Amino acid sequence: MSRRTRAGGVKIATYNINGINGRLANLLDWLGEAAPDVVCLRELKTTDDKFPIAALRAAGYGAIWTGQRTWNGVAILARGADPIELRRRLPGDPSDTQSRYLEAAVNGVLVACLYLPNGNPQPGPKFDYKLAWFERLIAHAASLLEAGVPVVLAGDYNVVPTDADIYAVRSYRDNALLQPEPRAAFRRLLEQGWLDAIRSRFPDQPMYTFWDYFRNAWPRDAGLRIDHLLLSPSVADRLADAGVDRDVRGREKSSDHAPAWVVLR
Repeated sequence: MSRRTRAGGVKIATYNINGINGRLANLLDWLGEAAPDVVCLRELKTTDDKFPIAALRAAGYGAIWTGQRTWNGVAILARGADPIELRRRLPGDPSDTQSRYLEAAVNGVLVACLYLPNGNPQPGPKFDYKLAWFERLIAHAASLLEAGVPVVLAGDYNVVPTDADIYAVRSYRDNALLQPEPRAAFRRLLEQGWLDAIRSRFPDQPMYTFWDYFRNAWPRDAGLRIDHLLLSPSVADRLADAGVDRDVRGREKSSDHAPAWVVLR
């Protein structure tokens, strides 16, 4: 399947852009090539007033976003439409002001864009925050399933689900991404009934979405799979294809992530 052509499907992508203004040219190039219908962006690393909405509209995309200076920030783009905003924060902790969650209705699907905390260094308060945020996500995901609406949970989960999702375990042994607690939380999320679309499409093949800038990771293909698209049961029945646009990671001034995507009938 080419990047642009898909028979009667809706293409939903997730992409940790790692600074939207600094990598805007890369993003626009990829949007023009891949033509996704919906895109969940993370790590905008910009305030709301500096979000490049004019450039995105010129490229044919409407958007909603919630920014944050220096770190975090999430956005949902829709080709030829404006996403209908449903929620700007993950429920469960009114004191949490980090911009990590955004929810919208697009093309008849509820799309949740999330950026789960990294959690390093661990143990410590950042790891505790990661686990608490994960529990809130699990609770909210259960309520979405109970509502019976078609949902895609797309984002950077900062979790390597299994050892098959990383090039080598040894160098990440103490990293928060591989600890038993977040891995168990990810499993509990799936056990609610969500389908891990990428792993479903490629059950026996590494499908990395992140390659560090350090230690020559990209040329060595020393990658990790931490960006996931989880589908509710009604959406899972419509899964036509899924993949990762690996080559985007190899471009000049690229993000350290590559876009992952699904096509729904």
